[in-house]
Amino acid sequence: MTQALTPVTKSRKKKKDPLVFTAVCAGGLEELLTGEVLANKGEAVTPGPGFVTWSGTMESAYRMCLWSRFASKIFLKLASFQVDSTDTLYKEAMKIDWRNHFGADNTMAVSCTLTKTHLTHSQYAALRIKDAIVDQFRQNSRNRPDIDTKQPDIGINLHVHQDLATLSLDLSGESLHRRGYRSRTGEAPLKETLAAGLVTMSGWNIHTPPDFTLLDPMCGAGTLLIEAAMIFGDNAPGLYREQFGFSNWRQHSPNLWQLLLDEALERENAALDKDWPQLIGYDADTRAVSAARKNIKFAGYAERISIKNQQLAGLRCPSGKGTILVNPPYGERLEEKEEVKYLYRCLGRKFHSEFGGWQLALFTSNPDLAHMAHPRWRETFKLFNGPIKCKLFLGDSSAAALPPPIEGPRIHETESITEGTDFANRLRKNCQHLFKWAEQNQISCFRIYDGDIPEYNIAVDIYEEWIHVQEYAPPANIDPQKSKDRLSTALNIIRELTGTPHSRVFIKTRKKQKGESQYQKFSKQAKLYEVREQGLRFLVNFTDYLDTGLFLDHRITRDLLRGQAKEKKFLNLFAYTGSATVYACDGGARETTSVDVSANYLSRAKANLALNGFGGPYHETVQADCLEWLAQTDKTYDLIFVDPPTFSNSKQRQTIFDVQLDHSRLLQLAMNRLRPGGLLIFSTNFKKFKLDDELDRLFSIREITEQTIPEDFSRKKIHRSFEFRHPE
Repeated sequence: MTQALTPVTKSRKKKKDPLVFTAVCAGGLEELLTGEVLANKGEAVTPGPGFVTWSGTMESAYRMCLWSRFASKIFLKLASFQVDSTDTLYKEAMKIDWRNHFGADNTMAVSCTLTKTHLTHSQYAALRIKDAIVDQFRQNSRNRPDIDTKQPDIGINLHVHQDLATLSLDLSGESLHRRGYRSRTGEAPLKETLAAGLVTMSGWNIHTPPDFTLLDPMCGAGTLLIEAAMIFGDNAPGLYREQFGFSNWRQHSPNLWQLLLDEALERENAALDKDWPQLIGYDADTRAVSAARKNIKFAGYAERISIKNQQLAGLRCPSGKGTILVNPPYGERLEEKEEVKYLYRCLGRKFHSEFGGWQLALFTSNPDLAHMAHPRWRETFKLFNGPIKCKLFLGDSSAAALPPPIEGPRIHETESITEGTDFANRLRKNCQHLFKWAEQNQISCFRIYDGDIPEYNIAVDIYEEWIHVQEYAPPANIDPQKSKDRLSTALNIIRELTGTPHSRVFIKTRKKQKGESQYQKFSKQAKLYEVREQGLRFLVNFTDYLDTGLFLDHRITRDLLRGQAKEKKFLNLFAYTGSATVYACDGGARETTSVDVSANYLSRAKANLALNGFGGPYHETVQADCLEWLAQTDKTYDLIFVDPPTFSNSKQRQTIFDVQLDHSRLLQLAMNRLRPGGLLIFSTNFKKFKLDDELDRLFSIREITEQTIPEDFSRKKIHRSFEFRHPE
């Protein structure tokens, strides 16, 4: 009899749960990171603030470690659980068999982040996980892994949000922003992951046409340009990294990883045959240029990216279409804010005047500064540069037209003037001559009247559409009311004859200054106006100080310095607001030093430099007493400008300077700093000045007063000027 057999049923294998991964990124890059995960075979992709999670195979995680341009970390989820105390952390960590992941001969480290949780000490929470892992190894083999917080073989991450804890394996190891090409960095460099995000958001991609240009006029370490090259060249950011977090993981698949590396190499080689667009970078700091070139060489793009030392002032459009992508200084420090503000204004002016058809992508932490560069942005992205809230602004050169040409004062014929006709006739005569002269010589800031009639003892200056009137204080024997009436009459005539409204006429009283009254400030809030002079721009103040910040009588002298400055080291003593330094920079000065005792003046000097696109470590400002500084410095110069005040009294330094008494010592000290073959120009506005005979015996001196007095000051010899050279 045959016994019936019991049918055998095949046991079904339990389907494994899908692996769950998390990629971490800087705030604002989540959308770009989501696209990467999808492109690298991620499934069930879910973005969150600063991270993206997905499920999939190990291949998707390997691909993200190799190809992600925006992620800083990739984690493999090992366990998640509710946590009510650090003891729970220990118990749950003990449930994981850590021998499946690494051995006792490996080093390890545990990191921890806490958000919105009752746990308050991240280091202690990490310590509890570490204790659980070490205790488990000791229970099984008496050996335990060592801790290495700098370069561990295995990294474990604990993240606790509210009451949910997640334990993960760090697959990336060292942050993925470290591509390996950056040997040196400039000040406050962008992380490579953020730089790649900015490049991508600007519109640059693998399909960018070869007739396109990406230009970074403040390139620093060159990170933006290198990331752009890697994107266009289809270069995997992790291809040349020597170590990942999974390298010592016991479940790592070297064969799969090698296949992905081979694929990445094939893609990179294929991209080399393409026609490449231009990648151009400039920086004012030669040290930054050197660092950028080294980084580019390490990255393998020395033949693809051009880096040059150039000031923003020299920025020119290199091609028909492209994008300026720039991460200018943020001006975080208070003393830098004015300087940086006008640097942005210069950038915007350059962009709109010279880059028709181009795009502008500007990354900054200060939206107000961005609006100085471009009044109408097309698109804005919120991002984080480390802990700093930032924005990327996108716009084009057609979004805002250049402002219309400035219309300055013009002569208006009028028959309504009944008082002060002699002043009106003289002013009209002056204007008829000087307006024509100014137009022929493209001069927009000039003097039209300077006490020509004793009864109307005022100086009247045109600053483009504004008029600046200085009343010379009358002698004590003149009736104050009579002087007041004459000034009122003169102001009415000035406004009527030039067609200038009240809001554009500024009035001050100039009197003999004593002590610190020479630096008297007239109002509480400074407002600076931008004016042009011989192709350059300057900031003037009509309300706060007696002088505006731009001495119009030195117009020719400044131009003379510009003509002498090429490849020279220039020293500007009593630099005031730095106008002579700006001219020297425009003339190609290799280095400049501007010395003045006033921090306010030097702040304006730096703003004037920035407004014209100059700056950097080779154009320094020094707050110091000029005589003291000359006595202490050992620097030498090829070109020196000395324009001291007639008299100054520093209460803080307890020093008094009188140009007649002290000019000989001043000039001898300055000539000690002048190199052989160099030129020093000395100027003074002291009407009774007499040059010390001793100087004639020491130096070769030539008076150049006649050559340096402009047409609008020819009625009065407002200054005297001299050239000083060492005897041959």
